[in-house]
Amino acid sequence: MPHRRLPPLRITGRRALAAAPAALAVTLAAMGVAMSASSSPRPDIDRTVEAVARTTGGDLGPQGMAAVMARLDAAQLATARRHDPALNLPELYGLTPGWESLTLGGKPSLDQGASGLAAQLLNAAMPVALGALRPAQPYVFRPASAADRQRALRCLTQAVYYEAALEPDEGQAGVAQVVLNRVRDPNYPDSVCGVVYQGAERTTGCQFSFTCDGSLARGPVRWAWERAERAAARALNGHVATRVGTATHYHADYVHPWWSPTLAKITQVGAHIFYRWKGAAGETAAFVDRPSGHEPSIDEARFARPRVLLATVADSVEEALAGAAPNQLRTVEINGQTRVVGIASLGGRRQADKEEIAAINERLKAYEATSTPTAAVTAPPPAGVTPMAVEEVGKPQG
Repeated sequence: MPHRRLPPLRITGRRALAAAPAALAVTLAAMGVAMSASSSPRPDIDRTVEAVARTTGGDLGPQGMAAVMARLDAAQLATARRHDPALNLPELYGLTPGWESLTLGGKPSLDQGASGLAAQLLNAAMPVALGALRPAQPYVFRPASAADRQRALRCLTQAVYYEAALEPDEGQAGVAQVVLNRVRDPNYPDSVCGVVYQGAERTTGCQFSFTCDGSLARGPVRWAWERAERAAARALNGHVATRVGTATHYHADYVHPWWSPTLAKITQVGAHIFYRWKGAAGETAAFVDRPSGHEPSIDEARFARPRVLLATVADSVEEALAGAAPNQLRTVEINGQTRVVGIASLGGRRQADKEEIAAINERLKAYEATSTPTAAVTAPPPAGVTPMAVEEVGKPQG
C-alpha cells in the first residue's frame, strides 16, 4: 500500500476521509465511534479525521493503519475485518506468513538455516511483531526438597552460563526467563531440569545445544559461573525479564533458523533474538502449568559426551553408512549438501537389520503363495431383477 499523507486539517473532514485509501474506510468509521465523544457541535466525521491524524501523524501507509487498528476494541476490529478484505491478513490471526501455500508433503529438515552475515541480514530484515510483548508472571518456585532446589538452580545456571555467559545482565535474565516460561507452558516439561535437558537423550533434538554437543565436558570459568548463578537465583526468586515477557524461544543473531518466521519476534537483547508463540498460546494466560517441584537427577557425565556428529564427506548414502553402528544417525556432506542419514530409533524399539527384513519378505511370499483366494459365490438375482455387468474403473491393465 503506498504511503499517503492526510491533507491539512483546514480541509473539511469529509474531504479528508474521502482522500484516505479505501482499505481504511471501515476502520476509520469504527474508530470514530470511540473517538467522537465530545460536546462540540461539529460533525462526527471532522472529529474522527482529527483523531486519526493525531494517531497516525498523517501517515496512511501500513504503519499508520497498524496504529489506528491498535486503538480499536475487539468488536470494532471484528467489524472492520468483516467489511474490509484488506484487513484480513493471515498474520492478524496468528498464522505463519505464507500459510496458504505451505505443503505437508515433507518434514522440516535438520538444517539450522542461514548463518553468518547472511543470517544477520535476514534477522535485521525481519521486523518485530507489532504488540508482540506480553508480560510474564513472577515464577513461583516451591521445590519438594532442598535437593530439588539445588538441582533446579544448577540446571538453570548451566543454561544461563553455556548459552549466555558473556551476554549483558538483561540477556542472561532473558535466557532464564525462557526456561521458566517453558516450565509453565503445557507444551514442555514441568521442571527446570526437564526443560533444560529435553531431547538431550536423543541423537538429535536437544532443545539447548550445550546438552548434546559436549560443552559440559569443559569446566566453567569461576567468575562467569557465579554471575550466571546469580541470574538463575534471581529468576527462581520471582524476578521477571520484562523485555522478553512470555518468550519461549530465542537464537543468536548470527543464525537464522527455519522456524523463526513461524513465531512472533519480540525483541533482541545482546546477541539473542527472542520470540513467543503466535496467537493465544503466547498470551500470559496460557502459561498455566504448575511446576511439579520435583527435579530429575541429571547424569552430567553422560551428557558431557557429544552426540551431534560432525559432518563427513561421502560420495553416496551407502558410503556414509558403511561401518556405522546400528541405528546411528550420521551428518554427512554429499555433493556439496549436508544431509542426516541413517535410521533413528523410534520409542526405544530396535530396528530390523537387512537379514531380518529379507527373512520377513520370504515368509510373506510363502504366505501369499499358499493363500489362494476362494472364488466368490454369486447368488442368483431376485425375481424381477436384471443382472448387469459391472465395469471396474481405474483397474490396472495386464
